[in-house]
Amino acid sequence: MVLLNKLGIRNRLVSNHKFNEHGKAAWFITELKAGKSVAVITDAGTPCISDPGNELIRAAVGEGIRVVGVPGCCAAVNALSVSGFDLSSFAFLGFFPRENADRLRLLDTMRRDRTTATFALYESPRRIMGLMDFLIDAGARCSICLMNDMTKLHEMSFRGTPEEVKEQLLRKGNYEKGEYALVLELCEDYRYQKDEHLVSPEAMLVDAMMQGLDARSAVAAVLADRNNSYSKNELKSAALNLKKLFS
Repeated sequence: MVLLNKLGIRNRLVSNHKFNEHGKAAWFITELKAGKSVAVITDAGTPCISDPGNELIRAAVGEGIRVVGVPGCCAAVNALSVSGFDLSSFAFLGFFPRENADRLRLLDTMRRDRTTATFALYESPRRIMGLMDFLIDAGARCSICLMNDMTKLHEMSFRGTPEEVKEQLLRKGNYEKGEYALVLELCEDYRYQKDEHLVSPEAMLVDAMMQGLDARSAVAAVLADRNNSYSKNELKSAALNLKKLFS
């Protein structure tokens, strides 16, 4: 509203959030077809980038309505630009999952990516320390550029390994405030290099245990899977890693 007032715009302001955007898109399209102009804005960041707006854009494109982008702040792009990592290619993966099992699958997917070692993600301030603990417990070998409250007065950056970033957050003290954008660059020897190891043993065990199996039965099930290339000892070691991770 402050921006609209400064620009002297007094037209109607209509909410468009994740709980109503599917139904609201049709109403906006009707307004556009009636000759009105619609601007999609957010109170932070860029619309459609882990924010609502894409349903309206998709509907407008489908109706042949011209869509114009206006450059603005995007936390993911800003964090990438100041990371100092290799940006010849990168992937934006949205928000980190909440559950460790889903985080483990995502980490496995990142390790399997043959096109890039650089990934941009978002995380809630309430879960940022839990994410650092997960990366440490999972043995993730990567460099991190973690940005807090980008473009704001008290913007801060944290850089290093997961362990080093955790220490920096603890020194900050009030780390459960503001918004976080983080960029991870996986170490080369941490990325999967062989086809037979495209899926980690931990991820294979998690998938088996999601079917209701206990750890011992999951090891047996994965051993019986013809797509498995891990030994019994490797799977047992992975099961112990999972026990430590989820204890």
